[in-house]
Amino acid sequence: MKAIWNNTVIAESEDTLMVENNHYFPAESMKKEFFKSSDTHTTCPWKGVASYYTLEVDGKQNPDAAWYYPEVSELAKGIKGRIAFWKGVSVEK
Repeated sequence: MKAIWNNTVIAESEDTLMVENNHYFPAESMKKEFFKSSDTHTTCPWKGVASYYTLEVDGKQNPDAAWYYPEVSELAKGIKGRIAFWKGVSVEK
């Protein structure tokens, strides 16, 4: 699977995990040069507190378009160390 934004592959892996219609990519599959830390946090009742990244590709930014859970609940332990995308990021084979 590939995560693509602004015509650029930002993550690629054969080992994604589907949770609530989102592909969670292993953190090591992200191309770190396109990810900037964000101060945004949200809470999921069953997964825990999410942290976000802003994507930056060719001078364009997509704020908070990637998220991950630094600490996950017992129910969500399968997504620990994984990252998911939204806000116009396409995930395709």
